[in-house]
Amino acid sequence: MASELLTCPLCGFGFDRTDTLCAHGCPLGAMCNLVRCPSCNYEFAETYPRESWMRKLFSKKTVAAPSNLPTEVRPVSELRFGARAEVLCVGGGGTREDRLAVFGLAPGAEVTVIQQKPSCVLKIDETELALDPEIAAQILVRVRVDEAEAA
Repeated sequence: MASELLTCPLCGFGFDRTDTLCAHGCPLGAMCNLVRCPSCNYEFAETYPRESWMRKLFSKKTVAAPSNLPTEVRPVSELRFGARAEVLCVGGGGTREDRLAVFGLAPGAEVTVIQQKPSCVLKIDETELALDPEIAAQILVRVRVDEAEAA
């Protein structure tokens, strides 16, 4: 096995990976990606993951609405300001359905669109609820017939 030369980003000291304390008895040595410089004792990451946990946490995934829906059935994200509709289903799994049902957003509820950007705001009875566009795209509603003809 070829030795791996590393350079400390703090002091610039070049050293072999096997010369570190981590390689000589640290119990977490096999699972840890940190390396300690033998010269200045600065600890740094040997390798960086391709995608950081921060990027995973804040990345947004776009969800496309099904294209084979009847004309009066649309995702909430496609409704215009002031449109009223009846909720048919709330996508995204059981936990999301339960959390939104607490606010009155459940199948059979009537919603009114207050705004679409930057987030979708719906009025359900006396409750105003702001949703991310990705969540709004997963909520299917049946637009009222008079609203669908006007669109």
